[in-house]
Amino acid sequence: MSEATLRSERTRVRRQPTRGVYDRDSVYAVLDRALFGHVAFVDGGQPFCIPMLQARVVAAVYVHGSSASRTIRTLAAGVSACLTVTLLDGLVLARSAFEHSANYRSAAVLGRFEVVEDETDRLAAFESFTNKLLPGRWNEVRGPNQKELKATTILRMAITEASVKTRTGPPSDDDSDDAALDIWAGVLPIVTSFAAPEPSPGLRDGIRLSPSAHGLLAADAARAVLDRNRGGSRSTSH
Repeated sequence: MSEATLRSERTRVRRQPTRGVYDRDSVYAVLDRALFGHVAFVDGGQPFCIPMLQARVVAAVYVHGSSASRTIRTLAAGVSACLTVTLLDGLVLARSAFEHSANYRSAAVLGRFEVVEDETDRLAAFESFTNKLLPGRWNEVRGPNQKELKATTILRMAITEASVKTRTGPPSDDDSDDAALDIWAGVLPIVTSFAAPEPSPGLRDGIRLSPSAHGLLAADAARAVLDRNRGGSRSTSH
């Protein structure tokens, strides 16, 4: 496997290979945009695929969970694993049922997880998980205490084999005989956004929404506009 690419025989995109890319920037962009991933592994001959919060730190992807979790214990043992994330950008509606599709960005990372033992690295991972959910939140809240740290196992997988696969653009039947049909065709962009904050029932009076939440809501509103524009302007499909 070349040092300049994350491509390997295992990560090579075989179906629609022109949709596959293998550079670190593309892989990192998808991982950083997605909150959750799905971690697949085999335990005792039985395949499992578990949704987990994931965060990338430099050239590794981190997950965490209860130290008593069977999934965490199995992954900590170093079994082969695959972490995938998918961002769904739009529904692609064609004139024929066969040509319907979706616009998406997906990343797959192959490797083995290892336990993060160093206390400084563990706290840095906790900070990354917290700020992945809400940028800036770590500096607004109480950090984990020793009991909480002991109850949590943090795992790290080096990003050495990975790929990104994407689809963009309109349906692929504009140049087919179906283009003569009186059927609407195009893309319905999918935009995910936050609703109005809901205070906790036990929140004391006078406590205002945190700056991090204010910032996220403002950024979300701006991103929603960009997502709509991007979804409506894509013009490349494979």
